[in-house]
Amino acid sequence: MAAAQRIVIENCSIATVDADDTEYASGYLVLAGNRIEALGAGSAPEGLENVVRRIDAIGHLATPGLINTHHHFYQWITRGLATDHNLFDWLVALYPIWARIDEPMAYTAARGSLAMMARGGVTTAMDHHYVYPRGTGDLSGAIIRAAHETGVRFTLARGSMDRGESDGGLPPDFAVESLDGALAATEATVKEHHDPSFDAMTQVAVAPCSPFSVSTELLRNAAELARRLGVRLHTHGSETVEEEKFCHELFGMGPTDYFESTGWLGEDVWMAHCVHMNDSDIAAFARTGTGVAHCPSSNARLAAGIARVPDMLAAGVPVGLGVDGTASNESGELHTELRNALLINRLGAHKESALNARQALRLGTHGGARVLGRAAETGSLEAGKLADVVLWKLDTLAHASIADPVTALVFGAAAPVTASFVNGRQIVADGRLLTVDEDAVARATRDEARRLAQLAAQR
Repeated sequence: MAAAQRIVIENCSIATVDADDTEYASGYLVLAGNRIEALGAGSAPEGLENVVRRIDAIGHLATPGLINTHHHFYQWITRGLATDHNLFDWLVALYPIWARIDEPMAYTAARGSLAMMARGGVTTAMDHHYVYPRGTGDLSGAIIRAAHETGVRFTLARGSMDRGESDGGLPPDFAVESLDGALAATEATVKEHHDPSFDAMTQVAVAPCSPFSVSTELLRNAAELARRLGVRLHTHGSETVEEEKFCHELFGMGPTDYFESTGWLGEDVWMAHCVHMNDSDIAAFARTGTGVAHCPSSNARLAAGIARVPDMLAAGVPVGLGVDGTASNESGELHTELRNALLINRLGAHKESALNARQALRLGTHGGARVLGRAAETGSLEAGKLADVVLWKLDTLAHASIADPVTALVFGAAAPVTASFVNGRQIVADGRLLTVDEDAVARATRDEARRLAQLAAQR
């Protein structure tokens, strides 16, 4: 630390989201290299060496960077379609389009998804990519390259499907892989790209798509593969009532029992959505430490229902927030999920006591880090943790009359990001990305969306 270049941030409110929810009305942070060296109330210590920059952050709130725990980047180029559909009808409408995705499209869509999240305070992102049409190039490598260029910490959940239309699944047959092919490609991706180190910028999880698009053999073998390689597991679970009916009809049990029978509950597993969970399902997740990616905007867009997040938290289930794919959450921005998680859960059984502002912020930071298996490294502002920090500007018209900064951030309009640091490197300044040209990304995504639409129309 003594030799590292230091950045000193002063005069800001700080919400650490540590175990005690420590907050400072006016405090400082010292970033040394890629770590948080010190933080506290008042002014930074005198006599710090090698200070290369001082930021007067008066009027700002400092928080851990937001952590997205569920996304499908490729959907950035299919936004605004099938806007009045439930999940299954939406999938039927869009799978034939998604099946035409190739490497340039995957790369460009990933850049768009990542840029939108990063400029809105996300410092750790993930992508559940499971569409691998034959002969379309290195899709996983393209997505990882986009994340590296954007500068965010990243987990690729290398997905797979082996149940095509001819086997009763939804995707076209040419867009699914064989059992052996999916497992081999997933293992190769882990071995090439996964970094297990403390400050890793790229990690890989094993992630078959969902119970209705993969075989039981793929689920079971994928769990064994992940544990042999020492990486995490991710899939969709209990998203709709139709999924529950499907599992009962095909497997003779509900989704949670089915997942447990295939080795898919455990501290190394997290699942997206988990909307339709009964008490025993929640107890099983709590008992095994299985995590949940809560995606409130997507669940509302597809009329899936309201996940029982307050009950999950009370039981001790790890819960983070997810954008989900931008074909079911066109904003593609995680700050929206802080607010929507709070508001939508208040429409449920717990009403106004469902979630408060600080619980919502915890879901989007420490909760996400816990779900991704990185709570020791990021997700809270503490000395020794990675320097993933966001400064939110709260002294403008949109927030200036809200006295409590955390309430302003969660309940208020989307707050401008004055600065976002990932691994000690600033990637956003005054709401604009420093790592990529936003306008160029917008043009490229528009072009690839048109190309995909043209290809899909030719089928």
